[in-house]
Amino acid sequence: MHNDIASPSAIADRLDRLPLSRWHRRMVLLIGLGAFFSFFEVALGSFFGVLLNTQWTLTAADKSMIVGSAFLGEMIGSLTLAPLADRFGRRRMFQVNLIAYAALSLAAALSPNLTVFLVLRVLTGIGLGAELTLVDTYLSELLPARRRGRYIAWSYTFGLTAAPVAGILAKSATGTILGLAGWRWLLILAAGGGLVAWLSRRRLPESPRWLATTGRLAEADRVVTAIERETGAPLDDPAPVPPAATRPDPGRYRRRSVLMWLMWIFTPIGFYAFASIAPIVLLAKGFDLAHSLTYSALTAAGYPLGSLASVYLTERFERRTLVIASTLAAAASGVVFGLGTVTGVIITAGVATTVSTIVQSNAVHIYQCELFHTANRSTAIGMPYAASRLISALLPFGAIALLSAAGASGLYLGCAVLLVVMAIVARWLGPRTNNQRLDEI
Repeated sequence: MHNDIASPSAIADRLDRLPLSRWHRRMVLLIGLGAFFSFFEVALGSFFGVLLNTQWTLTAADKSMIVGSAFLGEMIGSLTLAPLADRFGRRRMFQVNLIAYAALSLAAALSPNLTVFLVLRVLTGIGLGAELTLVDTYLSELLPARRRGRYIAWSYTFGLTAAPVAGILAKSATGTILGLAGWRWLLILAAGGGLVAWLSRRRLPESPRWLATTGRLAEADRVVTAIERETGAPLDDPAPVPPAATRPDPGRYRRRSVLMWLMWIFTPIGFYAFASIAPIVLLAKGFDLAHSLTYSALTAAGYPLGSLASVYLTERFERRTLVIASTLAAAASGVVFGLGTVTGVIITAGVATTVSTIVQSNAVHIYQCELFHTANRSTAIGMPYAASRLISALLPFGAIALLSAAGASGLYLGCAVLLVVMAIVARWLGPRTNNQRLDEI
C-alpha cells in the first residue's frame, strides 16, 4: 500500500501530480463515447419533429411533445440517477444509464403510434438523464487540475460530433429502407451504438476521489497505484498534506448553488431553443423539408467546431470570462439567424450560433464540476441540470408558440434578452476556478 493515503487530500494530490498520459486520453475517449449518444439523442429530437410528419400527421403540439419528451425524461433521470452516483459510485451509474438507453431506443424504433413513441422517448431520456452530469463529475475527479478544462472539452468535442452525424443520417432517413421508415433505423443505430458504448465502459475504474471521500481509502489507493503503473510514472512521496474534511460546509456552497441553478435555467434558452427547433424555424421561413434538413445539417457542423474552439480557449481564459463572452456571442448570432432571409446569411449565422452555444455549454459543464465538493458533486450539479432539462422540455411549446405569433425574429430577439441576463448573473455570482485543485476552490 502506498504510504501517502492518510486522507482524501493525499489521494487528490497524487492524481493532480500525475503526468497526462495515454491512460487519461483513453478515459476521455470512453467517456466521450457515452456523451456522443446523449447529444445524438438531443439532435434526433429536433429532426423527428419533421421526419415523423411524413408518417403521422402532426400538429404543432405534437411536434413540441416530440422535441420535449426526451428532455422531460432527462429531467427525471438527472433528479434520480445523479444523487445515486454520490451514494453508489460514478462507475455503476455509467453502466445503468447506457444499457437503459440502448434497450429503450430499440423499443422506440418499434413504436406503432405517436403515443407509444412519446412514452418511450421519455423513458429513454430517463436512462440518459445523468450522463452529462456523470461525464463532468467523473472526468473532473480523474484529471489533473492544470489540464482539467482542456481534456473535458476534448471529451465533449468527441461527443458533439453526434450533431452533424445525426443531421447527415436524418437527411438520408426521409424515406424507407428495407421496408422500415428511416426514422426507425435512426433509433436502431442509436440502440446498437449505446450497447457498444456500454460494453466499452465496463472496465472503467471507480473515481478514486469518490472512494476516498466515502472512507474507502485502501480501494482509492489501489486505483491510483494502478493508474501510476499504467502511466509509467510512479510518484515520489509528496510533502505532507493536511487532512481534508470528508463532508463540505454547506454554507460555503450556497452562493455557487444559486449560480448554477440560474445558469442552467438560462443555458438551454440559447443551446436548445436554437438546436431543437432550427429545422422547424427554417420551414417557417419558407424552405422545404429537404432544404430545411440540409441547412440544419450544415449548421450542426458548428457543434464539433465550437467544442474544438473550447479546447483551445478553456485554459487560456478564466472559465467565468469564457461563459460570459460565449453567451453574448450566442445572443448576437442568434438574432442574425432569426432576422436573416438570405441563405448564406442564415447558414453562416447558424454556424456562428452553434459554435458560440457549444463554447458556452462546454464552459458551463467544466465550470460547474469545479464549484462543489467530491462528497456531493454529482448531486450538486445534477439538481440544477435537471432544471435545465425541464426548461428544455417546455421550451418547444413556448418557442413554437412564439414563432407562430412573432416569427423567427421575435423568437430569437427574446432568446437574446434572456442570454444577456445569464451573462450578468455569471459576472455577479461566479468565482474564479482555473488551475486550482477541486476541493480547494
